[in-house]
Amino acid sequence: METDNGSRVAIITGGSRGIGEAITRAFWEEKYHILVGARINTKLVEQLGERARFQRCDVRLESDHRALVKTALKWAGRLDVYVNCAGFSEWRPVRDVDLGFWNKMIDTNLKGTFWGCKIAAESLSKEGCIVNISSLAGKRGSTNNSVYCASKFGVNGLTQALAKELGAKGIRVNAVCPVYVETKGLLEALKDKRSPSGGQETSIFLKEFAKDSAALQRLPEAQEIARLCVFLASSKASAVTGQCINVDCGVLPQ
Repeated sequence: METDNGSRVAIITGGSRGIGEAITRAFWEEKYHILVGARINTKLVEQLGERARFQRCDVRLESDHRALVKTALKWAGRLDVYVNCAGFSEWRPVRDVDLGFWNKMIDTNLKGTFWGCKIAAESLSKEGCIVNISSLAGKRGSTNNSVYCASKFGVNGLTQALAKELGAKGIRVNAVCPVYVETKGLLEALKDKRSPSGGQETSIFLKEFAKDSAALQRLPEAQEIARLCVFLASSKASAVTGQCINVDCGVLPQ
């Protein structure tokens, strides 16, 4: 079927939890039809109603991205926005990095983003948009974080290169680079003594980090990441492509 009233259509990987959930809700509020691709169905789409659907997806597999696009086109008749949000973070000192850890991180964060970009580019509408959720870790290194940083530096590189490559088709490609955003996933990851918290109470660590490192002395919320994604997908950002935009309350002014 074609969407009613020319409604735009977005695919959001990792769109069922954390920052991804906030992005899904933000696009839904803007009247998009949304297909959420994720490993776990949190029943978010049931809450949102008929303009939202869920499809199980392992972003490490090119075929799963292709299946998402096929579903979106069959369901809604078009594809306007592809948000690569699925990913994970974990801190490990270099001595503890093994092939399994390397492959899981790179395959999910970097390869998963690449497959999403590749498959989306084949079917995006004229003036379509790709938004990659990267990280401030894609712009500066940090202790015990070499593999995650490598994956996110790679995402930023993909974003810049594909903006050049796909621009002739009218497709814009941008990345969003958050600092810490308080989600269940981050709070769990920060419990690890190898993380920047050093095992300190996570809420105390985040408050101290914000006070010491952020110009605004606070950290961004998931909804603030989501609102930037919606803006980047809109006609108001029609001249913005190839950018990796920090959403960090001034932790890394650039």
